[in-house]
Amino acid sequence: MPDYFEIDRLVEDLAKIYSTACATSWFKVTGNKRPTKEEFRSKVVEFMKHFEYTLGTFPQTPAADQFREHARKSLEGEIAHVLAGENKDVEKRYKYYVDYS
Repeated sequence: MPDYFEIDRLVEDLAKIYSTACATSWFKVTGNKRPTKEEFRSKVVEFMKHFEYTLGTFPQTPAADQFREHARKSLEGEIAHVLAGENKDVEKRYKYYVDYS
């Protein structure tokens, strides 16, 4: 199996680095200072799913298909963690946002 170290790290950190920042900004722009945990997690996941577009830009080859499949499975796993409240970075960011906004 090919080494997908870089994409594995990216998917693991996607919620922490990109999606929580976008979700927090979205709630600020809409004036919602007290979203529920479920609303916050769902918005984080919505932004995580934008990564699908990026995966779609890879060439249509067997190697790229294998890469996309691996990345999508990793993404699905990380999304499940977020929705279950098991991503400590998302939970920490939620608490900070509702406590200090």
